Amino acid sequence: MTGATEGSDPTGHDPDRIKCVVWDLDGTLWDEIAVETPTDELPVPRPEMLAAIDALAARGVLSSLASRSAPAVLDRMDAVPGLRERFLAPQVSWQDKSESLRRIAKDLGIAVEALLLVDDSPYERAEVEALLPGVHTLDPGEVPALLAAFEAREVTPESRERVRRYRTEETRRAEGERFQGTREEFLRWCDMRLTVGPAVDEEVPRALELAARTHRLNSSGLTPDRLRALAAADGHELYTARMSDRFGEYGIIGAALVDRTAPGSWSVPLLALSCRVAGRGAAAAFLFWLMERARECGAERFLVTLRPTDANLEMRILLRQAGLRRTEADDNAGGDGAVLARALPSDAGEGGGDLPKPPAWLHVSTREDADT
Repeated sequence: MTGATEGSDPTGHDPDRIKCVVWDLDGTLWDEIAVETPTDELPVPRPEMLAAIDALAARGVLSSLASRSAPAVLDRMDAVPGLRERFLAPQVSWQDKSESLRRIAKDLGIAVEALLLVDDSPYERAEVEALLPGVHTLDPGEVPALLAAFEAREVTPESRERVRRYRTEETRRAEGERFQGTREEFLRWCDMRLTVGPAVDEEVPRALELAARTHRLNSSGLTPDRLRALAAADGHELYTARMSDRFGEYGIIGAALVDRTAPGSWSVPLLALSCRVAGRGAAAAFLFWLMERARECGAERFLVTLRPTDANLEMRILLRQAGLRRTEADDNAGGDGAVLARALPSDAGEGGGDLPKPPAWLHVSTREDADT
């Protein structure tokens, strides 16, 4: 194994970090070199590689392609039943593998560090490790160890649906490119709906997954074990947010832990949202809903624990736009974090102005409203 750091799994792989496995073609997915075959037929894929791709998909891990080969090879894959559809945002061209991985990450809307490359070429692996040091790489012979790392991981309904939902996202992106109008007009046309409420028992595993696997829109990096313990403690509540639009269901895309043990305050040790909804106003709408609910419950102060990272700049900007500022006492945040706070006005104009409102294109309702 190359380019890997030790994770929570004894194999050295960290399942919470890997969102997409990127596969090479020649010498990896199949034995031969596709452009050197005497006919238009592709080499026969290795059964064990296809089985690995399917096993990962069943656990919510996406697969893509990065191959230095003729683009026509990707077109030829369409003729093989069930093959091309296994891969999202594939890159088959003569460009460097590192550039292919950057494009895959951009198309999928995930951090490049969430990718893992499987490639038989030591040169290609070294090129990626040199230019994308946060990306792990594997030789194909190490795939069984990768699968073993995911064996103990709990599979949520959202995990099983993840590949399908990313395919739906490809449709959204294509429709957005064809749409004649502004970005805001497109979002309105999508009829986006966010439903928020206290988490029910079957939603807790997904909340834990969001705590572990989100980075761009994660306020504190609270571990799943710590989240589970706090959610069960007196005076704490776990909230989840579901999202849908005219294309289908996103599923549970947000989780927030609320601590109500301090009189007159709502404190949020964790606010985490899926990167799939970045740029659509869902993070802001969830945060503003929590602030409004806190005010309705009589809280005068709203606090969020923030641990700044290289990845969560988007979350930091959101918290600042919501009027949250660093407090003097940051004991609850730990040595590498801070507690941000703002007053909750009882009405408009008091205590620094009224609360911010969700984006106009996003309809927000509580779960109770949605059930009636």
